[in-house]
Amino acid sequence: MDSTEDEQLERVNSLPDVELASSSSSVSLSSVITSEDYRSATSSGEVSRTTTSSSGEIRALLVPSLVDPALSTAEEVRVAVARPKCVGRNNKGVTWGFTSVIGRRREMEDAVAVIPSFMSRTCDHVGGCTAPGSRSSAEISPVHFFGVYDGHGGNQVAKFCAERMHEVIAQEWDRETIDGYEWRRRWEAAFSIGFERADNELMAESVAPEMVGSTAVVAVLSGCQIIISNCGDSRALLCRGTETIPLTVDQKPDREDELKRIEGDGGKVINWNGARVFGVLAMSRAIGDRYLRPWIIPVPEVTFMTRTDEDECLILASDGLWDVMTNDEVGEVARHHLRRRRRSISTLDDVSPAQVVADYLTEIAYGRNSSDNISIVVVDLKTKRKRQQRL
Repeated sequence: MDSTEDEQLERVNSLPDVELASSSSSVSLSSVITSEDYRSATSSGEVSRTTTSSSGEIRALLVPSLVDPALSTAEEVRVAVARPKCVGRNNKGVTWGFTSVIGRRREMEDAVAVIPSFMSRTCDHVGGCTAPGSRSSAEISPVHFFGVYDGHGGNQVAKFCAERMHEVIAQEWDRETIDGYEWRRRWEAAFSIGFERADNELMAESVAPEMVGSTAVVAVLSGCQIIISNCGDSRALLCRGTETIPLTVDQKPDREDELKRIEGDGGKVINWNGARVFGVLAMSRAIGDRYLRPWIIPVPEVTFMTRTDEDECLILASDGLWDVMTNDEVGEVARHHLRRRRRSISTLDDVSPAQVVADYLTEIAYGRNSSDNISIVVVDLKTKRKRQQRL
């Protein structure tokens, strides 16, 4: 590492640590970002942005060593000992950025939710801890929630999901479960029942006409796990080292298993500017869309990814991005700009590297003539200490 990089690294390390305030699963709606909170993009491609960020650090533990037989006396010395820890430590070193713009559409139908500390639990309790029984696994830590909702036919369902979905999921996760209920199954049940509850509440409260719906891709981030629940054709991916790892598979009507399900229930998939259910919807699952039941269903697919020290960032986005960029293109842009921004960041700069990536991806999508609303959430998974090791 040359002297210039040393100076840059020193600037990164000089950033103050700010901890996220822990909260219960009852979250104020002031933390929720919906379509009404954004200024729309202008014809020149100008976009607005909102940023939320926080960071933190856990210091290394010092413990007494055993008596060193090489010493002339039986004195004890204190040495740094590497103990197992959760990958994300106390999950307070995460930063993020997001954009949500109208683009070339006449109406803004997307909504975004960023809910820091939507739950506060020990890593052992959440499940999937990489260091069970360790000190960090037993500490109460924030669990974060991120969601992107791409509405169609109107913005009512997307907005409702952004305001309500995280609350419903937290409530379902907290319900009593049978003895020995495996943690993955518990999360799968929480998401499946939670999505169904949100869908039922839409109808019970007459939130939207039956021809309005929304996709939903959400991420729960604990100290050791990334848990994704997806319903529709919005998408999530993980940048890990030099890899770009898809965390979702688009639920499209012409996907082999979805086509079989739809036709098995007496439905039809018609090629009308792409495969569509009865020539109408270009996705096979969504919240809302009651007029197309049972072919359009609010049943999510849930995936789990254990965090590692090589993880760079998590990206959630509506198809306003994916229509004009591939997974690999998005991953390459994200890695390049994250690393570049981390090296050049100063203590006076209040724009996080994750926000820079979200802004840049939005500009690329708009520049490539994306015809849809564009909503992007970027979660930087490198804490300050990990950035130092990477640099």
